[in-house]
Amino acid sequence: MADKLVIVESPAKANTIKKFLGGSTKVVASMGHIRDLPKSKLGVDVENDFEPQYINIRGKGDLIKTLKKDAKQAKTIYIATDPDREGEAIAWHLATILEEEKEKITRVTFNEITKSAVQKAIKEPRDIDIHLVDAQQARRVLDRIVGYKMSPVLWKKVKRGLSAGRVQSVAVKLIVDREEEIENFKPEEYWNIYANLQEKETKKELEARFYGKNGKKQDIHSEEEVNGILKALEKANYIVEEVKKGQKKRNPAPPFTTSTMQQEASRKLGFTLKKTMSVAQGLYEGVKIPEKGTVGLITYMRTDSTRISEEARRSAKEHIVATYGENYYENRYYKTSKDAQDAHEGIRPTYADLEPDKIKDYLNKDQYKLYKLIYNRFMASQMKAAIYDTMAITIDANGYTFKANGQTIQFKGFMTLYVEGTDGKEQEIEGMLPDLKEKQELKLKKLTPKQSFTEPPARYTEASLVKALEEKDIGRPSTYSPTITTILERRYIEKEQKQLVPTELGRVVNKLLTENFTDVINVEFTAKIENEFDEIARRKRRMEENDSRVLWTI
Repeated sequence: MADKLVIVESPAKANTIKKFLGGSTKVVASMGHIRDLPKSKLGVDVENDFEPQYINIRGKGDLIKTLKKDAKQAKTIYIATDPDREGEAIAWHLATILEEEKEKITRVTFNEITKSAVQKAIKEPRDIDIHLVDAQQARRVLDRIVGYKMSPVLWKKVKRGLSAGRVQSVAVKLIVDREEEIENFKPEEYWNIYANLQEKETKKELEARFYGKNGKKQDIHSEEEVNGILKALEKANYIVEEVKKGQKKRNPAPPFTTSTMQQEASRKLGFTLKKTMSVAQGLYEGVKIPEKGTVGLITYMRTDSTRISEEARRSAKEHIVATYGENYYENRYYKTSKDAQDAHEGIRPTYADLEPDKIKDYLNKDQYKLYKLIYNRFMASQMKAAIYDTMAITIDANGYTFKANGQTIQFKGFMTLYVEGTDGKEQEIEGMLPDLKEKQELKLKKLTPKQSFTEPPARYTEASLVKALEEKDIGRPSTYSPTITTILERRYIEKEQKQLVPTELGRVVNKLLTENFTDVINVEFTAKIENEFDEIARRKRRMEENDSRVLWTI
């Protein structure tokens, strides 16, 4: 008979935690959710405050019997499911099926699976937070009602077996709308003129771009305009009008949130969202490291906060000062979004001394890549800014203005370790310009006109769609990956290289849903509902008050 019973979701997590607790503690896994709404019917009593009607999940009968037996034999039961709304709901469902042992049940959470964090959590148990449970239930109930109202329309008009979801349908709409923008886009012509110039004494060259006339910006829209400017420049002298030297700082990005981790892993590693979350889950739950045993290598990976603990801050300082020197360290605090739940920290390594290359042999290829990304991003977030020397030159040519810019890095700072990726083609011009002086004359080597056309907006990638969903306040950290995975699996969208493109089925489904459920398939409604879920979690709104007027109109 175990004095203590600890219940977690997964066997991997159970195996890691077992090693941190004494022999009189038994650690078991619930294998995720054990109760849910029934699949065969709505499962929500709309006549009675939208009361959810939960049942035990099929196939979990034997597991539930075992959990009840283990609970009966333990003196204290610690439910240690994940530290978010979903984890709190699983804890509540476990407490419900173990009702007979309710006097012995308590709730513990930890943001990282390390010995100190787990032991501290066991010493500081709490009650189940019913407000977090209500927030999860409100989302589950609303999603069930929306799905049950929408899906029959698709069965009737398209084919049986199709299904629709609240957040997924909005994500499909964003992708379809973007595709229509691209199809309806009319490119516009524009021109640039580049002057290849030479400093007469040193023979150093630079490239300047046409800016306008008499210091005022002028856009060029036709070849006729270009020819007029080229004719006016035929006998021009190119005189340096202004030289501006300066410095600029580039600050590091904050520690990862779920969405920024997904975006960077997509950009830099080519990981799908699903793969990123699966690999991160393994790093969080535990990897076997010689001399340390099985340890969680990163903090909890579902978070929208960039906050880090003071203990982690101290560890980062020690590591940075020892590795790079005092002048590379800066104690930085990051502002978390006003909508962030901020229940736990940003994503970071649990041990500063476990550098990626030190433990590379104990990780698989994908684990190493993602761990290195998380580790370097976190360390860089506590480092000094990079410093650039900059130069901006303005050149006059017969009343026409040309400009050139250059920069060289003077101090790499955080960029020694990590540089954030981008979705676009932005590139900073590296390299300093010749050391020119005002009134200096330059020799023209060549004028090159270049015709271009405006481009349509880019299709979404998984990374840029996550960014858009987050910016529009649609979904939360735990929903981005399943949302995009689901609409890919349903064949509403498909991937062309990394781009997300709507299928014909996706277009038809989107048209039907937007025509029939205008109030639901829109960004504003979805964002408003997410904020109301947050209010429930923050105790500002009870579940049954969650704008049930909307539910009646669906």
